[in-house]
Amino acid sequence: MKFYTATKSRSQGRESWSVIFRHPSRLDVGTGKPGRRVRRGLGTTDDAEAFRMVEQLNEILRTPSLWELTARVTAEARFDARVVEIFYEGLEAVELDFAGVREELLPLPTAADGYKTVMMLGTTGAGKTTVVRQLLGTNPETERFPSTSTAKTTVADMELITSAEPTYRAAVTFTPRDEVIDYLTENVSAAALAVFNGKGDVEVVRQLLDHVNQRFRFSYVLGRAIGPNADDLVDDDVDEGEDIDLTEYGQVDIEFTQQVIQKAVRSVRAIVERHAGAIRDEFEASEEDERVVAEYIEENLDTELRQSDEFHGIVDSLIDEIEKRFSTLEVGVLRRNRQGWPVSWSWSSDDRAEFIKNVTRFSSNYAPLFGRLLTPLVNGIRVSGPFVPDWAAQPAKLVLVDGEGLGHTPKSVATLSTRVAVQLEKVDAVLLVDNATQPMQAAPVAALKGIAVSGNAMKLHFLFTHFDHVKGDNLPTFSAREEHVLASVENVLKAIGDELGPAADRVLRRRLDDARFFVGGIHEPLNGKKKLGGRSIQEFQRLLEVLSHPEHLAEAGPSRPVYDRMNLSLAVTEAAKNFHLRWRGLLGLDVNPDAPKEHWTRVKALSRRLAEGWTDEYDNLKPVADLRFELQRQVYLMLQRPVRWDRGEPSDDEKQIVIDDVSNAVTKKLMDLTRRRMQDDVRLGWQAAYSQSGTGSTFVRARIIASDVYDKGAPVPSVSASPDQNRFLKDVAGIVSDVAQELDIVLE
Repeated sequence: MKFYTATKSRSQGRESWSVIFRHPSRLDVGTGKPGRRVRRGLGTTDDAEAFRMVEQLNEILRTPSLWELTARVTAEARFDARVVEIFYEGLEAVELDFAGVREELLPLPTAADGYKTVMMLGTTGAGKTTVVRQLLGTNPETERFPSTSTAKTTVADMELITSAEPTYRAAVTFTPRDEVIDYLTENVSAAALAVFNGKGDVEVVRQLLDHVNQRFRFSYVLGRAIGPNADDLVDDDVDEGEDIDLTEYGQVDIEFTQQVIQKAVRSVRAIVERHAGAIRDEFEASEEDERVVAEYIEENLDTELRQSDEFHGIVDSLIDEIEKRFSTLEVGVLRRNRQGWPVSWSWSSDDRAEFIKNVTRFSSNYAPLFGRLLTPLVNGIRVSGPFVPDWAAQPAKLVLVDGEGLGHTPKSVATLSTRVAVQLEKVDAVLLVDNATQPMQAAPVAALKGIAVSGNAMKLHFLFTHFDHVKGDNLPTFSAREEHVLASVENVLKAIGDELGPAADRVLRRRLDDARFFVGGIHEPLNGKKKLGGRSIQEFQRLLEVLSHPEHLAEAGPSRPVYDRMNLSLAVTEAAKNFHLRWRGLLGLDVNPDAPKEHWTRVKALSRRLAEGWTDEYDNLKPVADLRFELQRQVYLMLQRPVRWDRGEPSDDEKQIVIDDVSNAVTKKLMDLTRRRMQDDVRLGWQAAYSQSGTGSTFVRARIIASDVYDKGAPVPSVSASPDQNRFLKDVAGIVSDVAQELDIVLE
């Protein structure tokens, strides 16, 4: 049994005291043992009061009988409430429902209110947020809402409600403090590796502030540090000529923050210098492959640094500066949790300009505001107001859901994330926004596959942007340009049909025929007097009409398919094999040209997220979603090959309805199954994988993930397998059997 001691600390520039200690009952995922580092504010500036609370905390740390959650009642009778809250926080897994928080503050209208919920999908830079601007009628120059950029801009789910009421309302929720700290920790680690590899201060600062997956760009919150070549750090939205009053966006001491960042860079360099030499000497004599040696050195350095108090001190200094930004909010209601970290912000106003200016701090990527924005800390934002574009004949009752882009996926095997898949089931329509100049690249193709196999294809609408850039001597008319774009799409749909069967090809072609739209010049207000503007306005008006009055689905008819249970077993076996083939390549255990080995830092980051339970993916590494898609795909193919049809042969449309109904019902149940088998049931395996360190840890981690997580979560069914190994097959078969019974489908 190991005992720890708490100490009080106060960062430069802060008046309040904090306490730092290692928790004897909370797992340090980095080591796989108890002793997680905790730093929390004490909520006092008084030295004596802080000393008293730290002493009380040390009393708890000296008393093992108080370390269990069941002892909290006893502790509450003896110690300060703040001390009790600090120690017992995290012992009980409590996941806050952020969507529920936003719903409490600003309820979403429903179908009963005449509203349609539309999910926006599209690759990064395709223009989906620009489309949202057009549908809302916001000015791209004076309002810049929502923010756009050629890079990843929308990093949190944004729900935008077009309301007939005159008041504008907003509800914002924030990423939990521990998750922000974990991202900062990864940033400090990345900055240390940059130092180790001889990078200059500009690159070290970039790694320190902006997370590699672009989700957490802390430079938006803290600003760009002044340093050598700082002029090279630019943003797409910079407008040098604009005069903006920064004081309207909060009183922030940018100079002090820059000093903190520069000190952090010096500290990173200092700790790398102290630790790197011994680690490099240990491995330089190795006869292993040079790339393998480099991975060994980098990972051992990373492990060594994360055990350093100075390393965590850098993280502490940055989180302190981030917390200061919340205190600059001058309007609205900021709700905090019991530890003082903000949970939500809400506000309403009848002044449109004032409203958008304040909401901008939670959603913008406008470079002149860097150092004052809270955008990366937001995990959800909901806005309601009388948004109506000038070209609209009448207001539309819409809820637009604009989330992260699909990304620039290098291969079409990428799958829709669990978050998107869950949203897909809830919305009334999906608007796939794609670039007409380069239509149907890998990411939108992956989206089409995911939508088809989930049985949601009838929700699909296609909107092709940048139509004004589709040019050529052989394309003199709008019709010719449309045909040019559609030719590329046709090739993609044929390939999807070859992979997923004629049902996918048929339903996607039908949606392309019935719900396709082409717009251009939408980065600026549309002028109906110009040919391009007038045509884009017509297309948007037609889109709103289709979204507001969707096609009613036909009935399935009396015919019902009959399936062979043996084919279901074969489908599950094929899905499991495909999953393992892909992931053994990604883990570097086998050579797979379609899934090349991922860098060790990304695999470690993935294992961290699954070990902690915050999410089931890291960037494009999505084991839960991958397994779900493989199962969906194989079941979808099986559904197209019934043994026979009872009660007469149905039409193609009736067959499609049955296939989509079954696929959709199976998909909903597969979400829970894959999350449980790949995340919840194998949490210990993920924790063991993440905690690996030392020589060979990269490959040990890969083997643990393959054997203790994937082989247990999705074992390949076989005749000789144990009952436990075949539980996966039975679970999937049980889902399909339940759906078959619900929908009057026969399995024999």
